[in-house]
Amino acid sequence: MIIGLEGTVEYKEPSSVHMNVNNVIYEVFVSLHTYSSIGSEKTRLHIHHVIREDAQQLYGFAQKSEKILFEGMLKINGIGPKAALAICSTFTPEQFAGIISSKDVNALKKVPGIGPKSAARIMVELAGFDAVLLNTASSLVTSAATEAMMALESLGFKKEQIAKALSASSATDTPTLVKEALKQLQKL
Repeated sequence: MIIGLEGTVEYKEPSSVHMNVNNVIYEVFVSLHTYSSIGSEKTRLHIHHVIREDAQQLYGFAQKSEKILFEGMLKINGIGPKAALAICSTFTPEQFAGIISSKDVNALKKVPGIGPKSAARIMVELAGFDAVLLNTASSLVTSAATEAMMALESLGFKKEQIAKALSASSATDTPTLVKEALKQLQKL
């Protein structure tokens, strides 16, 4: 499975780029945000590799948080790569986190290919995902928070719930983070 590519851009259009990686040229589908950040010099992209019976497709992202948003969208029933890429092209991960936290269904309906039913389903299935996006986007996850997250995962809590609980905590050491997160998780 391909998880990243580094090479030079041979051809570029708003929906895809052709990347030359050691004289092998890959077609990579990209969001508009990634497209605008790509130059003609050496480029590195985070890749989501989709393997189907009839095709293999690569989706590339300049930021790790955008890839996480894309992969989160793919987990929703009825949302495929094209719709997920449309969401990534319309919103940055930070903007999408704000939409999820404020439950703004109307903003989601502005995305091409997303109707009222899909927008409502996205809101329901991605509740708490905003905290995951914001933690990833800020990249300020300390080792204590990482240890606390692993401890809470081992207790059977979901990552989205854990991220939401940890974001409400101001502690800096692992034991206190776990205690405060457990209190938050009881309320959820």
